[in-house]
Amino acid sequence: MRQFLCIAVAGLFSLTADGVWADDPIRVLIWDEQQPEQKQAYGDRFLGETIAEALRLRPGLQVRSASLRDAQQGLSAEQLEQTDVLVVWSHIRVREQDDKLIEGVVQRVQSGKLGLVAIHSAHWHKAFVRLMQERAKSDAIAGLSETERQSVVWEYSNEAPYGRAVKDGDRRTPFVERGAGPIRKLTLPQCVFPAWRPDGAASHVTTRLPAHPIAAGLPKTWDIPHTEMYGEPFHVPEPDEVVFEERWDRGEYFRSGCVWRVGAGRVFYFRPGHELFPIFLQKEPLQVIENAVRWLGQD
Repeated sequence: MRQFLCIAVAGLFSLTADGVWADDPIRVLIWDEQQPEQKQAYGDRFLGETIAEALRLRPGLQVRSASLRDAQQGLSAEQLEQTDVLVVWSHIRVREQDDKLIEGVVQRVQSGKLGLVAIHSAHWHKAFVRLMQERAKSDAIAGLSETERQSVVWEYSNEAPYGRAVKDGDRRTPFVERGAGPIRKLTLPQCVFPAWRPDGAASHVTTRLPAHPIAAGLPKTWDIPHTEMYGEPFHVPEPDEVVFEERWDRGEYFRSGCVWRVGAGRVFYFRPGHELFPIFLQKEPLQVIENAVRWLGQD
């Protein structure tokens, strides 16, 4: 990933200390399942293509697109070596994602060579789930004493959560339970939530951390006129930072812009992005993605 010495907040463009555009652009790969329903919102383009086209107009970014049907699902080792930030959107074809290719993504994020942005229903993208699992494991270890760390034997459950819902009142994952003797049982994160409503009702976004780079140029409050509702609790490890939150007129709430450190890398989840609504034709959600790409693309 590239390092930039100064960020111009107006548009969050990357400049060197001399005030000129950096020679090396941030290399961005937009990966999209390309669900056909997206074209109801984006015309002759898919959602990922729409984001890619917008980001290509911004200085300091080199943007490519990929999809599930590309060779090696667009996630070959060669592709990833040429990528600083991977932006993913997926929905109903998660189980088709190749586990070996996904592990290549996970390893690069953990080593600090790649940033990951997961959008909307990519809460079940295999790369996001695996990274949340790894974060849950490190959080569980951090909860042990030094003596316990030397002797505890871990057992993991819920390693393939895709497609299984949770109910309101279910115990929130991840969680740790004691087994016999030195055994600790870690139930890994389900990476989903108990309520959703795809009726297109407006959401009201609050920028909780206005000084965060991902929030640069965004107002304190802003609306998304038509979106799908997701309702808490979100079954993920506790985020390091919650940059945005959303509320709906019926009272639902969601932590809609979350950041985690996983190993030496970073992951950002952004909740808006349902395939039936033109959310990424709106300036604020596009600004969030651009900001996230620029922040994650720094060393």
